[in-house]
Amino acid sequence: MPVSNFTNLDFNQIREQIKSYLRANSDFESFDYEGSNMSILIDILAYNTYISAFNANMVANETFLDSAALRENVVSLARNIGYVPRSRKSAKAIIDFDFKFDGNSNSVTLKKGLLVVGKQANTSYTFSIPDDITVSSPIDGGSSTLANPPRTAKFRNISVYQGTLVKKNFVVNGSLDQRFILDNSYVDSESIRVFVKKSGSSSGLEYSRVDNIASVTGGSNIYLIQEVKDERYELLFGDGLFGKKLDNGDSIEISYIITDGKDGNDGKFFSFSGTPVSDAGTPLAASGTVTITTVQTARGGSDIEPVESIKYIAPRIYSSQYRAVTARDYEGIIASIFPEAESVSVVGGEELDPPEFGTVVISVKPRNGTFLSDFSKEQILAGLKKYSIAGINQRIVDLKVLYLELDVFAYYNTTLSSDTEGLKSQVTNVLSEYGRSTNLNAFGGRFRYSEAQCIVDRANKAIMSNIMRVTMRRDLKPIYNAFSQYELCFGNAFHVNPNGKNIKSTGFKVKDSDDVLYFTDIPNADLETGNLAVIRPSSVDGTEPTVIVPSAGTVDYKKGEIMINTINFSESVLSSGVIEIQAYPESNDIIGLKDLYLQLDISNSKINIVRDTISSGEQISGIGYNVTSSYSNGSIIRQKG
Repeated sequence: MPVSNFTNLDFNQIREQIKSYLRANSDFESFDYEGSNMSILIDILAYNTYISAFNANMVANETFLDSAALRENVVSLARNIGYVPRSRKSAKAIIDFDFKFDGNSNSVTLKKGLLVVGKQANTSYTFSIPDDITVSSPIDGGSSTLANPPRTAKFRNISVYQGTLVKKNFVVNGSLDQRFILDNSYVDSESIRVFVKKSGSSSGLEYSRVDNIASVTGGSNIYLIQEVKDERYELLFGDGLFGKKLDNGDSIEISYIITDGKDGNDGKFFSFSGTPVSDAGTPLAASGTVTITTVQTARGGSDIEPVESIKYIAPRIYSSQYRAVTARDYEGIIASIFPEAESVSVVGGEELDPPEFGTVVISVKPRNGTFLSDFSKEQILAGLKKYSIAGINQRIVDLKVLYLELDVFAYYNTTLSSDTEGLKSQVTNVLSEYGRSTNLNAFGGRFRYSEAQCIVDRANKAIMSNIMRVTMRRDLKPIYNAFSQYELCFGNAFHVNPNGKNIKSTGFKVKDSDDVLYFTDIPNADLETGNLAVIRPSSVDGTEPTVIVPSAGTVDYKKGEIMINTINFSESVLSSGVIEIQAYPESNDIIGLKDLYLQLDISNSKINIVRDTISSGEQISGIGYNVTSSYSNGSIIRQKG
C-alpha cells in the first residue's frame, strides 16, 4: 500500500488507496468494489483512518505553543516557560468625598468591598475597594459640648476598582490532591488578597504574590498563581524550600474582585454605597447625602489576555528572564504591562544625539489612537520599576509618525475592464491592506517599493503596470504664540534637487503678520546641507515667491533632518492645527528608524487610473502614448492629496 501524504490526506484519497491495495492481492482481484458490500467495509476503514489521522494531527498541533489553538493548552505550554497570562483587569477610578456623621468615633473605616456605584452609557457598574481604608474624623469646628458632636471624615484620592469583591475560604487538610482553585472566572488577579490563620488563632498573616522564586526563602510568606481550566485561577503555596509550607488545619481566607474588564471603563458618575464603621467596629450612618467628586474617570480596564497575545509575549518574557536590559526585553515586558500596546520602540540613550547615558527612551503606539495618555505613561513606568536595572532611567516620549504618501498612476487595458472607479477602489483597498501589515505599520517597519508596485499590479488583471511616486511627511505640532525651536527627523535621506523645492509645507502664519507663509529649502553647493527658508508665494502665476526669511533653519539631506530656528507661530491653515512638512526620499524603500513609527497614509495619497493605449491595441506604434513622469511635481508649496 503506498505511503499516504499527510499534507493532502482526505477521505477519497484513503478510499482509493485501500482499493488499490486490495486489487493488488490475488484473493480480492475480481471483487466489485463499487457495488458490493465490500464497498461499505472500505468506506468504514477509510473513515476510521481519516478520523485517526485528523486526531493525530490536532494532538500534534496542541503540543507546540505556536500551533496550539485551545486556550487551556496554550496556557499550559506558556506555564512551562514561566509565563502566567494576564488576567482581566478592573477599571480604576479615583474619587474624593466627605463622610459626615454625628458620634464619638475618632476615625472612620471603609470596609473592603462595595463602595460606590458608577454609571456609564446608561449602565450601572459596582466599584469596590480590595482593602479597608481608615481616616481620622475630627469634630467639626474643633470642639463641641454635644454628646454626639458632628464629625467629618475626609476621604481623598481613593482608588476604586470596577467589580464585586468575593471571598473564598479553604482549610488545609494535608492531602497531596488538595488544590486551591478560585470558583469564578473574570478575576482580576491583581486584586487577590490572601491571609493564612493558624489553627486556633484569631488573626491571619498576609501572604504576598510573587511571579518567580528569585530571592524566595523557605520562610517566605508567598504564593503564586496559575491559570487553569475555564479561565479560573489556582493558588500555589510554598513547599518549605521555596516559600513557607502550610500546616494541616491552617485556614486560608482569599478575597478578590470579579470584574467586567474593559466594559467598566469611562464610569464617572458615582453614588455612595459603602459600609463605614467606627473605631469600635459599629456601623455609622451619614448625617446627609454623601457627594462623590470624580478625580479620575474609570480607565485601564481590560479583558483577559487572548491566545494570540500569549503566543507572542510568552517567549519574549522568557527570553528577558524578567529583567529589562535589552530593547527586546523592554518590548516583551511593556506588552505584558500595557496590553493596549500595538508596537513598542526602545532606544538606548547612547544612540541619541547628543548621547544621554543611563537613559532609555521608549515610544509606544496604542492600538486605538496615536498618543498615550499621561495615566498610561505612569502605569507603564510604574510597572517597569520591578524589572529595570538600578541607575537606568526610563522616559516615555510621544509617538513620532513618519507618514508615507503615494501618487499612483495605474495603467489599465480597456479591453479587460472599463470600470475606472472599480479599478481605483480595488487599488485603494489593496494598498490599505498593505498599510495595515505589521511589516510596515510599526516601529522599525519598512516600505518596500517593489512590493507595493507588485500589489498594485495584482489588484486586477486589467492593470498592466504602474508608476508610483513616494513622499515622506512629518506633522509639526507648534506651540502657538510662543517662541520655540523645532526638530523634525525623517530617518531617511532626502532627494536633492539643486534648484530647491525639495522641502514643502502647508501654510502657516507668524506673530504680527497676516500673510500665509510656507517653508522651502535652498541647497548649499555640497548638496548635503541647505538652509530652510520662509517664503510667501506670489499671487501672479509664474512669478517667483518672495523670500521672507532666507535662513529660518537648516536641512541635512544625508541624515534626513530639519532644524527650525526660533519662530513664533500664530496659526495654521489646517483645521487640525498642525503644519505638514514633506520631503522626497533619496530611496523609495523607506524605513522607520529608531523611534519613528511608519504609517502609510492612504487618505492623502492619489490613485490615478490611466488608459494603456498600447496594451488595448488602440496605438500599436506607441505614438500618443500617455507617459507619466516618475519624478514629483515642481510646486513650491505642499499639494494636499
